[in-house]
Amino acid sequence: MTSIGTGYDLSATTYSPEGRLFQVEYAAKAIDNSGTAVAIRCTDGVVIGVEKLVGSKMLVAGSNKRIYHADRHVGTAVTGLLADGRMLVNQTRSECRSYRSYYGHDIPARILNERMSMYMQKNTLYGAARPYGCGLIIAAYDIDGPQLYAVEPSGLSYSYYGTAMGKGRQQAKSELELLKLQSMNTAQAVKEVARIIHLVHDDV
Repeated sequence: MTSIGTGYDLSATTYSPEGRLFQVEYAAKAIDNSGTAVAIRCTDGVVIGVEKLVGSKMLVAGSNKRIYHADRHVGTAVTGLLADGRMLVNQTRSECRSYRSYYGHDIPARILNERMSMYMQKNTLYGAARPYGCGLIIAAYDIDGPQLYAVEPSGLSYSYYGTAMGKGRQQAKSELELLKLQSMNTAQAVKEVARIIHLVHDDV
């Protein structure tokens, strides 16, 4: 079988004979073509850093932001298509508001991750929709302490001590694996995230 769609990539609901969903794979490619995002879960918080690829010298500073405040205890970062990312950030904010309105307290990170994973996964089930062309990093501090999740366009998500998305994710993950993440504090993590972003930026 070939690695190209050959007709099986016309809909997100069509499997190839190899059992692949090409639309989801194409969405993952959109993430790989964007700037790198790195996040580390520390003993006292979560640190996120992103690489901003400036497409024009005329761009106003701050207009291409990729790190967003979702709630008083939740922050997010997006990689891939920024327009899709803004939609996901708005949905994240909506989930936080609706949970507080219904239950009277902040949404736990685990619940928010599950809801956003399901929200992204539903776009792989209908022919009238396409998968979101971006990845979502969720950082939160709840009753269980610091939490870090990453959600892929397929809806797949995991909890991490450290993760990376974007163009330089492979090298960034290799650098993260060399660190003692479970004993690192935010002051140390800020320096490591900045170092990794700088290192990856030189290579991509």
